[in-house]
Amino acid sequence: MTFVVLGILVVVVLVVAAASVRVVQEYERGVIFRLGRVLHEAKGPGLFFIIPVIDRMVKVNLQIVTLDVPPQDVITKDNVTLRVSAVVYFQVFQPIKAVVEAQNYLFATSQIAQTTLRAILSKVDLDDILTERDRLNSDLQKIIDDLTEPWGVKVSLVEIKDVDLPTEMQRAMAKQAEAERERRAKIINAEGEWQASERLAQAAAVIARHPIAYQLRYLQTVTEVSAEKNSTLVIPIPIELLKPFQAAFGGDASTFDEVGRAETGAASQVPAADTPVSSTSTPQSPPEAQAPQSP
Repeated sequence: MTFVVLGILVVVVLVVAAASVRVVQEYERGVIFRLGRVLHEAKGPGLFFIIPVIDRMVKVNLQIVTLDVPPQDVITKDNVTLRVSAVVYFQVFQPIKAVVEAQNYLFATSQIAQTTLRAILSKVDLDDILTERDRLNSDLQKIIDDLTEPWGVKVSLVEIKDVDLPTEMQRAMAKQAEAERERRAKIINAEGEWQASERLAQAAAVIARHPIAYQLRYLQTVTEVSAEKNSTLVIPIPIELLKPFQAAFGGDASTFDEVGRAETGAASQVPAADTPVSSTSTPQSPPEAQAPQSP
């Protein structure tokens, strides 16, 4: 009988010892409730003992949790409907608050992230969502962190992941981008024309200082045109070359000046009968008795 009682006592002691031993991992903490009241300090990591039946332990994970926020339907400030998803990174830094203050801190953080995402994005325009994600991510992180701090949860990062646009909006944005590219192309073309005109003006100034440069350029142009195997070659003749003939035959030089200002050249063959003569000129004297007129 004594051995039976002793065996029963040994079994009871082993059961109690097994029930009182707790092991907490390095990334966990144990929140202990003693007769319903939480102890002031979380236990762990390592091995420790609790009082069976009297104490109850709740393990809390301190690792960073990656929370995927499901796509949310958002109406932006400029009345555009979007579906936006995000991802939230957070971890528990006060295990006692995470257990006592929130029934389920994971679910609570998820709901806070969804509602905050809809609230923040509904106050901005579509262009801000597409171009200022860093600022929006920072605002979301700060707001969610302030709301979850009483629960012992620290939100370290919030990132907007996907922005789904309606098909009509995608087409409109494509047209806008195409129009913007055409506008830039026209501006670049206009700037090129302006720069070319500046260079031409500088070239004209150089040619004005060195008249022989005009002849060199003229010969170069003739060479380039003749290299293309054209059947017709038009050679411009400066009107100044006709002034000696006009002076020799007694014509009026004003007509040549007007033609010279209006045209850059004449045809390769100029008939002598087409040379304009002033209607107010005096009768011509014999060539040997007439003095040459100045141009």
